[in-house]
Amino acid sequence: MEEWVGQLWHRWITRAAGDGHPAAAVALRDVARPLAIYFRALGGDPGLRVAAATADRNDGRRRWLARVAGSGERVSLARRDSETLRLPPSIDAFPDPALNRDLYYWLAALSASLDALDPPADDPDGIRRNQQATCLALARWPGLNGRYRRLVEAYLAARRLPTGLPEPEIARENALRQALTAPGSVDRLPPVPPGTPPVQPVLLWLHAGALSGPAEARNGDGEAGVGGAQQDGGDQAHRAERVEASREKNGLLMYFRAESLLSIAEFLRINRSTDDDPDPQAADAARDLEQLALATPDAGERVASRVRFDLDLPSAAEDDLPLGPGLPLPEWDYRKGVLIEDHVRLQELESRHAVPQPLPDRLRFTARRLHQQFAALQPARRWLKGQPDGSEIDLDAVVRAATDRACGRHPEEQLHLALERRERDLACLVLADLSLSTDAWVSSEARVIDVIRDALLLFGEALKSTGDRFAFCGFSSVRRQQVRFHRLKDFGEAFDDRVRGRVQAIRPGYYTRMGAAIRRAGQLLAAEPAGRRILILLSDGKPNDLDLYDSRYGIEDTRAAVHEARRLGLVPFCLTVDREGGGYLPHLFGQSGYAVLRRPEELPTRLPALYAQLTR
Repeated sequence: MEEWVGQLWHRWITRAAGDGHPAAAVALRDVARPLAIYFRALGGDPGLRVAAATADRNDGRRRWLARVAGSGERVSLARRDSETLRLPPSIDAFPDPALNRDLYYWLAALSASLDALDPPADDPDGIRRNQQATCLALARWPGLNGRYRRLVEAYLAARRLPTGLPEPEIARENALRQALTAPGSVDRLPPVPPGTPPVQPVLLWLHAGALSGPAEARNGDGEAGVGGAQQDGGDQAHRAERVEASREKNGLLMYFRAESLLSIAEFLRINRSTDDDPDPQAADAARDLEQLALATPDAGERVASRVRFDLDLPSAAEDDLPLGPGLPLPEWDYRKGVLIEDHVRLQELESRHAVPQPLPDRLRFTARRLHQQFAALQPARRWLKGQPDGSEIDLDAVVRAATDRACGRHPEEQLHLALERRERDLACLVLADLSLSTDAWVSSEARVIDVIRDALLLFGEALKSTGDRFAFCGFSSVRRQQVRFHRLKDFGEAFDDRVRGRVQAIRPGYYTRMGAAIRRAGQLLAAEPAGRRILILLSDGKPNDLDLYDSRYGIEDTRAAVHEARRLGLVPFCLTVDREGGGYLPHLFGQSGYAVLRRPEELPTRLPALYAQLTR
């Protein structure tokens, strides 16, 4: 009964407080994809991803009914940093869903305008910068004027009136309203006495006072900590802070003597939780926290943390065979804008467990069908008529020449047939992602690595019938000191049982340092004397590694590697099974340089078909 009455009271007081319109709410996950396209189309930084903002504490003055209802204590505000454009996970500020959706697009346009502005001096609250961005957005895209005016009118009507505020805050609120209605007319907010609550946040602006996004905590040696990672457009984000780990081992545990326990007790089957049991309420508890605390590991525990990561590495007796001392490669640091020479060490490997194997029986039917289809791409010999010289006489040309002479004309002496054989001047290198993420299951019978393995086998069978030169490579990584590069098939090798054995021996493991692998594959492909050279990347996710490579750093380095491949005359193309690939692949490979497979199990048949389209 008490719980029922409490729910009724909560619904009534929340509705009476009038804080938001849940029935008209628009979620970021529903508009994240078109919003990202819209943001980049307006000239926004293509390297920024769109994600949910954190819910921060609202210290501004609220209505007394809102304080009674406990609503508005936390608010998600739009902000951006060097890697992310963070928008509220949902917007319900207006009773009309169209206005809530328009607010998302206005914030994206406002953020796109910031790239053309220099940060003004002495602007801690961001009021001048937001006004400048507003004026620039309305000037560059006049079609936004109507949307902005509707948003301002509806927002000011819902915002607390200045007449209901204390005297010192009235001038400040009036200045904010003037800055919204006439952008650029307010230089700074009027001063208020010490102890006055902060101004109520403006939902139509980008927040400037708070830190940006969930902290990406890192240890001293560059290892990634337990950050607040989330998918683009996710529902929840968390702010994090680094704290010192407690040295207390026992906490509030009270010591006791076991002899004081009763010697006779009744046995009860009680399911007692342990430290390894997952907490079913962990997500709800995290949602209620303003920020997550990440403990810095103690100096005596750092070796254990390294051992935890290094357990992924096999022993020297089981690991793949290195083919050399390692190849130094550069890496692009977008923060400094420089290419760091010899920053990465790439190790070419050959599988120790690969043995010659024939094509699996389950793929033979598909291989025969692809062989027949690709045989049509193989150039055939043909006779060229009317040639000045050749191995045969062109009788038609001789008859025409005799007729021309009889008519008094002087024909050209092109009376021979020449047998010509045209060859396809192509070379292709397929670079496969072999990271640990490919161990995920795409169906009840196959994993991503199984699909990649079948795709390489069938692709090799298809290209055998065309005569094109091709090579297969795979890659994974463990930090920048060990980028593992597998030479599965070189250009000069025949596609035989030895190569099939290497392909069937590939295993998933480690991480995805994509830029170094593309640079090495580009070097191998650029050395081929072909008129057209195609680099196909098979991937299942974003670039990442244990160090800084798991953020925008990896995205920008991969983009730089793709640009280097194009300068070498290569044609890079990415085929991915990551359904979120449309959010970052245009920035890496361009609008026409990638394809996303919604069904990963179609990769073995789609890869040869894609190659046929690229080589037309």
